Amino acid sequence: MKRWQWGVLVVVVGAVGLAGVRSVVHRRAQQAAEAQLGAERAQPVVELAASDVVRAEVRTLTRGLPVSGSIKAVNSAIVKARVPGELLEGVPREGDAVKAGEVVARIDRVEAQARLKQAQDQADAAQAQIDIAERQFNNNKALVDQGFISKSALDTSGNNLAAARATHQAALAAVDLARKSLEDTVLRAPISGLVSQRLAQPGERVAVDGRILEIVDLSRLEMEASLSAADSVDLRVGQQASLQVEGSPRPVAARVARINPSAQAGSRSVLAYLAIADTTGLRQGLFAQGTVNVGSTSALAVPLSAVRTDRPAPYVQVVEGGKVAHKEVQTGERGDVDKVTWVGVSGLAPGATVILGHVGPLREGTQVKFTGAAPEARPAKP
Repeated sequence: MKRWQWGVLVVVVGAVGLAGVRSVVHRRAQQAAEAQLGAERAQPVVELAASDVVRAEVRTLTRGLPVSGSIKAVNSAIVKARVPGELLEGVPREGDAVKAGEVVARIDRVEAQARLKQAQDQADAAQAQIDIAERQFNNNKALVDQGFISKSALDTSGNNLAAARATHQAALAAVDLARKSLEDTVLRAPISGLVSQRLAQPGERVAVDGRILEIVDLSRLEMEASLSAADSVDLRVGQQASLQVEGSPRPVAARVARINPSAQAGSRSVLAYLAIADTTGLRQGLFAQGTVNVGSTSALAVPLSAVRTDRPAPYVQVVEGGKVAHKEVQTGERGDVDKVTWVGVSGLAPGATVILGHVGPLREGTQVKFTGAAPEARPAKP
C-alpha cells in the first residue's frame, strides 16, 4: 500500500475514535445530569408557614425574676381573752364583717364582779383604819402638847397612820385592777375586717390569752416571696411585678413593698413582700406566682424555644438560600417580649430567618418552601 493511502487510513481511524470518545463523554454527562435531577426530585422539601420562622433582630429584653408565695393580709389580728371565764353568746362566725371597736365577744362577769366587790370592801376597810389612826394621832398629839405622854408615843401613832394610808392606797390599786378585769370581759375588735376563724365556741370556758377570733383586713394584701441569695441581689423596693393568682384568670399587678434585711436561718433565703394593687376577689392564703421586672437590656435576640441544645454547642436552625442551615450561637441574657421568653445570642447575622422550636429538628441542607408570601419580621407566638 502506498504511503499516502496509509496516511488517509490513519486520519479516518483517528476521526472515528474521537467521535466515539465524544459520544461516551456526552453519554456520561447526560447520565450525571439525570442522576442529579433525580436526587433533587427525591430530596424532601419542607413547607413552612410565616408563623414558623422569626427574624433575628435587636430587641429590648425585660429581665424578669420569678417569684412565688402565699397571699397574706397586711393587717390581721387575733382576739384573745384577757380574763378567764365562760364565753357567752354573740360570737361572730367566719365571714362576718366587724368594725374596729365593735363588741365581738363577752365573758361571764360574775367572777369579775365578785373580785371588784371584794377589792372595794378591802379599800373601805383600809379607809376605816385610816380614820382610827388619824383620831389616835390627833389625841396623842394633844396629850404630848399637855405633857401627859412622851413624844415616842406620838411617833408610833404617826407611823400607824402612814401605814394605814399606804394600805388604803394598795386597796385602791386592787380596786382598779378588779375594775379593769371587769371591763376586759367585753372583747372588742381591734381592726375592721372579716372574721376568718372562730377559735372558741359559746359556752366554752376560756383561759387567759385563749384565742377566740381571727380578723383579717382584705383591703390590703401582699405576697410573701422567698428568694435565694443570688436572686435577692437584683431586687429593689418599688420594682413592678405581674402575678397570677390561683383561681383568677386575670393577671394581678404588684409592687415590691419591703425586703427583709436578714436571711432566714438554715435556708439562707430572703423574704420579700409584694403589695398587691387590686385586691378584688382575692383571699388570704391563695398561692400566687409571677415575675418581677428587675431591668431591661437590648441585644440581638431569638425566642428561647428556637435555640436547640441536642449538640455539645447550642445552635439555631436558619433558612439560607432556600435551605436549612445550622448556626452555632452563644446565649446571653434572657428576657420577656410580649409574654414570650427571648434570649440574646451572638454568632448570628441580624435579620437571619430563624426557624422556631415547635417545627422540630431539620437536617442541614433540607430544602424549604414557604406557603404563601415570604415571611416578614414578626413576633413569635406565646
